[in-house]
Amino acid sequence: MSKTTFNDLLEAGVHFGHLKRKWNPNMAPYIFMEKNGIHIIDLYKTAAKIEEAASAIKQIARSGKKILFVATKKQAKEIVAAHVKRIGMPYVTERWPGGMLTNFATIRKAVRKMASIDKMIATNSYKNLSKRERLQIQRERAKLEKQLGSIADLNRLPSAIFVVDILKEHIAVAEAKKLNIPTFAIVDTNSDPTKVDFPIPANDDASKSIDLIVGAMVQSIEEGLMDRKLDKDKRDLEDKEEQEEMIRVKAESLKMVEDEEDEAIEKAKTLARLKAKATDEPGEEVKKPAKRARRPISKGSKKPTKIN
Repeated sequence: MSKTTFNDLLEAGVHFGHLKRKWNPNMAPYIFMEKNGIHIIDLYKTAAKIEEAASAIKQIARSGKKILFVATKKQAKEIVAAHVKRIGMPYVTERWPGGMLTNFATIRKAVRKMASIDKMIATNSYKNLSKRERLQIQRERAKLEKQLGSIADLNRLPSAIFVVDILKEHIAVAEAKKLNIPTFAIVDTNSDPTKVDFPIPANDDASKSIDLIVGAMVQSIEEGLMDRKLDKDKRDLEDKEEQEEMIRVKAESLKMVEDEEDEAIEKAKTLARLKAKATDEPGEEVKKPAKRARRPISKGSKKPTKIN
């Protein structure tokens, strides 16, 4: 996160507050001095508050939650819209629709109505309508787009809101406070910083001042989203490695089981062969001596005389 320097704040005119007679006493800790009847904001404290708010808003973005930007004053509209569009966060730069947070369900109905009009325009029934009826529908669609087009993707209440000029956007701040939604805001010397959670003491009228601070917040959100993506990629890689390790361990276990089975089969076969051999080839018996064959006596020969 690139740190906002003192010189950056000075060049953007962040230090210029309102006239002394318009000041809010709660802003006293952030006022450096008075010059020509105008309060001068302490830029060192502004820089510290910007860093504190940027760190907090980065963590919210890193957790995958939405931050709603609110800036309906003329000099802030285009600046906020240009910055916030590139990070895909919702924003309100037209009139704040009362009850947008406290009566969020009604706002979602209006957004769904806009989507239903888009579907109807694509059908043949719309083409069969008269020119006047089509014109009325187009005007209604344009009105809804102007007021709610920038929050069409906001499917649930935001996790935080960022406000430029809390006096002008007091309804938005009050609704967020009622719902315990954290509030970030640029707070000038005529405002009460105790009404928001993360006040940034700064000039909320100068375009350069608004551009610098909103840009710093948007950059922090970008970094939070990038960290979230990196964390997701890291988790996916770890999960993949874990799955591969599990597959490897399973394969090794399966191979060990197969080896054990093969070994058991070989042992069983060897044992069966030994048993079969023992059955087919009994032990050797003691053989009797063979009888001597009598020699045949010829007719001319005499029997041997027996001696008593």
